[in-house]
Amino acid sequence: MTWNEQFMHLFERSVERYRAGETELANYYTAADLRFLQDIGYKPRELFDFVEDFVDEKAPAPTTALLIAAVRRDYLKVIQCGRHSETKITRDDLPSFGDLLEGISYLPRIITKGRAKLRGELDPDLMYGCGGDRKFLREHNIHLADFLRSVWAAGEDDQKILAFVREGAECSPPKTPQAPL
Repeated sequence: MTWNEQFMHLFERSVERYRAGETELANYYTAADLRFLQDIGYKPRELFDFVEDFVDEKAPAPTTALLIAAVRRDYLKVIQCGRHSETKITRDDLPSFGDLLEGISYLPRIITKGRAKLRGELDPDLMYGCGGDRKFLREHNIHLADFLRSVWAAGEDDQKILAFVREGAECSPPKTPQAPL
């Protein structure tokens, strides 16, 4: 089984458990599940939060959780060479909901969360893809995984992320002069 199939199987199994009334995270996953999540850089609480939101709110979709897992897994493998960060970003480390980046509120917060998500540094009490994140990105016509990829591509350059958000994730090809008819 490939990692993505294993992820979807675990997600579906977790949805079944949650719908059956098992809503406490403790003892939710087997030792093999925990090893798998560790290997792809996904935290147990994070998967549980996606399952909970999917069952209770019908969003985000399981495929969104998979796409986010893919970005995190790739970052862990490619940039972090499989080494997990020891840093933990808590609520106190995040910009406030009203902080602005060139007039756009919430953007500094979601950028910080995105960078922490990529590095696997979000405190278990924080979720990249929470209702606030989804609302912000929906308003800007951006998918959660696409925003995460843009954060990765931009590195520490907030202006690149700002441009991505302003474009609504739609990149226009450069204008080239047309040949005369």
